[in-house]
Amino acid sequence: MAATTFARTVPALLIAALVAACSQPASPPAERTTVRVWPAPSAEPAAASPPLVAAARAQVGVVRRYDPAYVQLAYPGGDVAADRGVCTDVVIRALRSQGLDLQQTVHEDMRANFAAYPSIWRAKSTDRNIDHRRVPNLRRWFERQRWSLPVSTRAADYRAGDLVTWELNGGLPHIGIVSDRKSWDRQRPLILHNIARGTQEDDVLFDYPITGHYRPVLSDDAAATASR
Repeated sequence: MAATTFARTVPALLIAALVAACSQPASPPAERTTVRVWPAPSAEPAAASPPLVAAARAQVGVVRRYDPAYVQLAYPGGDVAADRGVCTDVVIRALRSQGLDLQQTVHEDMRANFAAYPSIWRAKSTDRNIDHRRVPNLRRWFERQRWSLPVSTRAADYRAGDLVTWELNGGLPHIGIVSDRKSWDRQRPLILHNIARGTQEDDVLFDYPITGHYRPVLSDDAAATASR
């Protein structure tokens, strides 16, 4: 094979492999943009991060793989292996650390209001192994909890701990948590997410079309009644 042909073929094969992974049940990865490095911290002590942000950041270096495989989970509180997951698992794990189990709350709400949820997968009943790991289902649940906020192109409208959803290349859904850290130019909050390389903290807020903006309500009363 000529060198020029090989050079064209290798990227094509990589893209094909990525698209194949995107067909799995959970929300898939996409081609990454250039990661902009967050500046080195100052010598001054940093303020404590919001609990939800800290819980998501604790996954960095632990969750090293993007793995969209369907897995039979325990219930409630079920999880895939600690070193892997998909974009939704970053959110699921972070909220679970704050006392809100999306596996249980989404399952219970879907069981009681199945027609209110997307029918993208042509499912005829709930599946507590995967329903909460699908971005469209989470978006609908967030909406039903009245967590929705307007989608904005102003970075200042996104608060640390907010949840954001995007449409990646090819129409693929994605979700992440807004960080309290900023981009290198201090203009945008970073995002804690898993987009093919495990949980990372990247400057990607406006890299893809934003489809949803949500602010969790995690008071004791709200968490206790989240599955209404």
